[in-house]
Amino acid sequence: MQKYFFTTIICLVLASLCLIAASMLVNYSGKSTHANRGGHVVNAEKMRSTAAPAQLARATFGGGCFWCTEAVFQQFSGVATVQSGYAGGAIPDPSYQEICSGITGHAEVVQITYDPKVVTYNQLLEAFWQSHDPTTFNRQGNDLGTQYRSIILYHNEDQKRLATESIERLEEENVFGAPIVTEIAPLETFYPADTSHQNFYRSNKNLRYCTAIIQPKVEKIRKAFSKQVLPSGD
Repeated sequence: MQKYFFTTIICLVLASLCLIAASMLVNYSGKSTHANRGGHVVNAEKMRSTAAPAQLARATFGGGCFWCTEAVFQQFSGVATVQSGYAGGAIPDPSYQEICSGITGHAEVVQITYDPKVVTYNQLLEAFWQSHDPTTFNRQGNDLGTQYRSIILYHNEDQKRLATESIERLEEENVFGAPIVTEIAPLETFYPADTSHQNFYRSNKNLRYCTAIIQPKVEKIRKAFSKQVLPSGD
């Protein structure tokens, strides 16, 4: 009888341990998946470009270093957010180091969430053209590589049409004096860059790169779009 009692107790303890282990496994597998490559951590749910909030729209452009492109579009009235990241490549969840190597096929881009009732996609396109050189292949200034290519990643067919028509008009008018090499492609996945690359110009205005490279672009766009940009300092 005593042997049976101890056997029963042991079975109950083992069953309890199994239940605890199963519960821990379920909880672990249910958590958000994170990718960690080269010290770059991205929540898997953030790796997809999701639909913009109601009444807002999204646009995605690549015009060289995303520190520059981000600063250009942050100053527009009607722009809710500008997020630096990567798109247009083949390797999932690329790290900044992999992007810089040029092996992933991704471009440095910004994803803009904006109110189309305040600022239109065509206005954003115009700022995109004026803020970089779309005639240099895989290059912007001293920045060389496929990650610095000029690219428009459209979110819908209407954006594709507007981007295509815009290039056709610029080519017809020979605005840049050389063929436009800007790539137009559908946006498949947008990978946000880590926090050190977000809001870079506003956080580091005194850095040499910011004063020498970014600030002139920002000032050029402020002058060209004086009625569309926010008051200085906003």
